[in-house]
Amino acid sequence: MLISTEWISDFVELPNENPKDLGVRFTLGTAEVEDVIESGEYLKKIKVAEIVSIEKHPEADKLNLVTFNFGGKENARVVCGASNVRVGLKTHYAPIGTTLPIGFTLEPKKIRGILSEGMLCSEEELGLADSSEGICDLPKDTKIGTPLGEYLKETSDVLLDVDNKSLTHRPDLWGHYGIAREFAALYEKELKNPFDQKWKDSIERLFTDESSPIIPKIEEGTSCTAYWGLSLSGVKVGPSPAWMQRRLKAVGLRPINNIVDISNYVMTELGMPNHIFDRDLIEDSKIEIKLSGNEKFTTLDEQERELVDTDTVITDGKKTLVLAGIMGGLNSGVTDKTENIFIEVANWMPALVRRTSTRLGLRSDSSQRFEKTLDSQLTYRTLLRLVELVKDLCPEAKVVGKPEYSGEDLASFEPLVLEISASHISKVLGKELEQSKVVSILSSLDFKVIENGDALTVSVPSYRSTKDIDCGADLIEEIGRVIGYDNITPVGPMLSVEPVRLTEAQNLHRKIRNFLSVNAESYEVMTYPLIGEKVLKKADWPSGNSLKIINSISKDHDRMRDSLIPTLLEAASKNSKNQEEFKCFELGRIYPGFEKEHSVLGVMFYSKNKSPFLSLLNTMERLCSALSLPGDIIDKHPKFKALAVNEDWSGLHPFEFKNIRLMGKPHGSIFSVHPLLLKNNKIKGHLSMALLDLSSFEARAIKDKTKYHPLPKFPESTFDYTVDVESGIEVAKILEPLRKLKIKEAISHKVVDVYTHSSDRKSVTLRTTFLDPNKTLDGEFIKASEVAIINSLEKAGFLLKQG
Repeated sequence: MLISTEWISDFVELPNENPKDLGVRFTLGTAEVEDVIESGEYLKKIKVAEIVSIEKHPEADKLNLVTFNFGGKENARVVCGASNVRVGLKTHYAPIGTTLPIGFTLEPKKIRGILSEGMLCSEEELGLADSSEGICDLPKDTKIGTPLGEYLKETSDVLLDVDNKSLTHRPDLWGHYGIAREFAALYEKELKNPFDQKWKDSIERLFTDESSPIIPKIEEGTSCTAYWGLSLSGVKVGPSPAWMQRRLKAVGLRPINNIVDISNYVMTELGMPNHIFDRDLIEDSKIEIKLSGNEKFTTLDEQERELVDTDTVITDGKKTLVLAGIMGGLNSGVTDKTENIFIEVANWMPALVRRTSTRLGLRSDSSQRFEKTLDSQLTYRTLLRLVELVKDLCPEAKVVGKPEYSGEDLASFEPLVLEISASHISKVLGKELEQSKVVSILSSLDFKVIENGDALTVSVPSYRSTKDIDCGADLIEEIGRVIGYDNITPVGPMLSVEPVRLTEAQNLHRKIRNFLSVNAESYEVMTYPLIGEKVLKKADWPSGNSLKIINSISKDHDRMRDSLIPTLLEAASKNSKNQEEFKCFELGRIYPGFEKEHSVLGVMFYSKNKSPFLSLLNTMERLCSALSLPGDIIDKHPKFKALAVNEDWSGLHPFEFKNIRLMGKPHGSIFSVHPLLLKNNKIKGHLSMALLDLSSFEARAIKDKTKYHPLPKFPESTFDYTVDVESGIEVAKILEPLRKLKIKEAISHKVVDVYTHSSDRKSVTLRTTFLDPNKTLDGEFIKASEVAIINSLEKAGFLLKQG
């Protein structure tokens, strides 16, 4: 939002300091100033010049070399093509380096080989006319060297570009008068209040006893909280005065005509939006505020809008005139033919204005302000200011009747009263402040303060209690920002520093990260919990279970994921293009339903050449053991379905699938992804995943059941052997008879390798480790144990592979 310091000067005397310093002080004390713009510099640089001689350009028939006197020590010369140039003509001269109002900056330039020392200006180039022929022709008595600003009786301006987001909680700062109050407090200056009781009485004397042509009516259920209306007759629509146009242009508003400009001027001055109707276009002299009836409505920007039954509109009973709080209609606006007007000043519920504005994608200067929770107590003052300006610019205009009101009872308003003390404020801020200083600051910000010893009773202005000031801490913030936080000496708090105890869930997550990064050599990845239908389609994952978001930021992030699988597949697709193999994991959250959130561990192993399923299975077994989780690896069960993944998902490998049973339930699954799905995701190779739902047990304390034994003093012995089986037989079936062997010295049976040598046969290499902690095993025992292992396998139907 642009703020004009020249406009601010109407209400407070600003210090004579560098404009940049002004912006810094406002940033530190009130709201962030993104830029300080010094406009109107050309008013000082452009001066009145008198032409003393004219020569033809040697290289161009239509150009002249014009020499002139502009009050400098020496005459200057420019190349000029204007048709009205003549000796003795007085005009405006812009030297090199001047930025003209049209945005063009003059630079040293040769025109047909001759350097031109600036420009003799036309009214169009100075922004004084839409078009012009020839350069300015000034009166003969105009003094040579007079700056343009002095000639036009205009001054340069400094604009502060204030960040709108930093004003979201301050609805009182969306007008120049509110900003002026801040400057008065920051610089300890007096705030001029032209809107006092005397001013109010002078405007109210314009009202008459005759009946008002229009009396507004508010229906129940609308967003309207307050509505003032007043009729005037005999207005004459025309251009607004130069001073008003200049100020509107300075803050980025386009002047249209005196009536529309008055509306925009008051909104920018007092921060309260308003609307002025052509009263003759209001049928049956009726104004009704009600809910829309699912209709189409053309707004002032000539765009047709689809309204719904929750949108509040202003109608005359036959047609919609205004989209409440946002924009007027094309069918009731002021035109050059308007003679009778109806002034509206209203207030609307911020949430409902924003809802309609967001749905329609229509943000206006009015809706921006109403969304910030404006104060209904200020609506009447705004109405009076509008009447004042209409009478100033249209002296022949006449008020018909008196202001008519509908809405909440404004007279019953009771200000918010807070209790605080100067000593408490000093203690919180860490800076000793005199009570008189505290009272002075609060008073300058329009708070009413009653002193009772050290205690202060503070009445909050109505426009500060709508959204901003709520408790004593807010008053302390007011004092702190005005005195300047940079003026408070930073001191460390006298508090003991103690370590924070991790929750059970945090401890579990930390152990998982440590194990997988160190023992499994895996990298942690983080994928986005907001996903789109495109990701789900790639994973062939059902989209009906995901939680959709209203007004999402994009189609690619319009729902909350209900599984890690789609996002992990997307990550695998990207990484497989650059790596031969990789291992990674994610500790993320999924959202299987409304108000449900689960912590899930996802582990992903990829290899371009062979299946990493067994490696992942071994890793998950070791992880459960390291975490002391009571569980085991089991096959699919027809009755107890996996909880971590839908067993009907098309992306599951037909054979490589196991469940992780924890505390009696299949809370996890280990599986390979189907080759067809990998192909659809452009993943060349083999991908295995493990999912473990942590939510059911992460908050519980898990007892550490780790048993520590001394390192063995005697050597171990290993026995490697390979069995030849059908390709459809799972490796776990081969391990079952080995685990039933009653050989206590056989401390482990592991799968070393699986090799598929034909479509229906594969070879599985296993390794059994023998160890006795008390002695060295002799050869006869080991040989007997090996024979027992082979016999056990053959009895189960698994024969050794013959060389």
